[in-house]
Amino acid sequence: MPTSGMTGFGRAEGALGAWTWAVEARSVNGRNLETRFRGPPGFDGLERITREGAQARFQRGNITVGVQAKRIEGVGSVRINHEQIARYLTAGAAYVADGRAAPPRLDGLLALRGVIEADDTGLDPEAVAELEAAMGGSISLALDVLLTSRRSEGASLAPVLNSQVTRIGELTEQAGAVAGGQPAALKARYEARLKELAGEAATPERILQEAAAMAIKADVREELDRLAGHVAAAREHLAADGAVGRKLDFLTQEFMREANTLCSKSTLPALTTLGLDLKATIEQFREQVQNVE
Repeated sequence: MPTSGMTGFGRAEGALGAWTWAVEARSVNGRNLETRFRGPPGFDGLERITREGAQARFQRGNITVGVQAKRIEGVGSVRINHEQIARYLTAGAAYVADGRAAPPRLDGLLALRGVIEADDTGLDPEAVAELEAAMGGSISLALDVLLTSRRSEGASLAPVLNSQVTRIGELTEQAGAVAGGQPAALKARYEARLKELAGEAATPERILQEAAAMAIKADVREELDRLAGHVAAAREHLAADGAVGRKLDFLTQEFMREANTLCSKSTLPALTTLGLDLKATIEQFREQVQNVE
């Protein structure tokens, strides 16, 4: 499976007998896989179908699936929810009593949410099961479309991520070339400072000894080697099949750790500049990785 993003949209429609429905599946970024479902009352099995379908296709992301279903007008019957009317009348009684509102009219009450309800008691268990199976097929289709949408986003992300990894590798190589000049620069700087303070007491042996100690502390070869290793690992992950977002997210943290250490050990302005460029590129990479499944 190629690199997949976590943002997408899928839609499917269906019909059976007197029923029609539409399914919409949306996905946004998420650290783990989380599925939310909204559907018509009386079809409890649809949520299970949705969760199983999402788990079979995705590993990360916040998935929202909504099913809007309706029966053709004139089929079945409706009823008035008298308890809901009573609640509305009770809630508005004070406003009517002090003249802030006019007494409610019947047509206004009937238009309120929850007062008119479809009476679906005529649906037998077999009919419900048949409808759930048909709606479940539409849910699967919408999830397939969503999967295609997420993969399309992944195809757009892949060249951007590879370009950023290449840039990190180039900056690492440049930093290696510049870092080779740190020991000589440290020795010259320390020699000049020590002669300024100690004069004739600044012997070549002492200068060499102190400069060597400073060079060891400023040695960034380990950091550069680890950065190069992380670049190779990132390229492998981007070329691999399956969900690699978590692995790339971890590598981003390791990239930044080494870049921070490189900057802290730098004694050359050119090396510091490269370290800052590294950090900026790594941060750009991290932002894009948040979109990868």
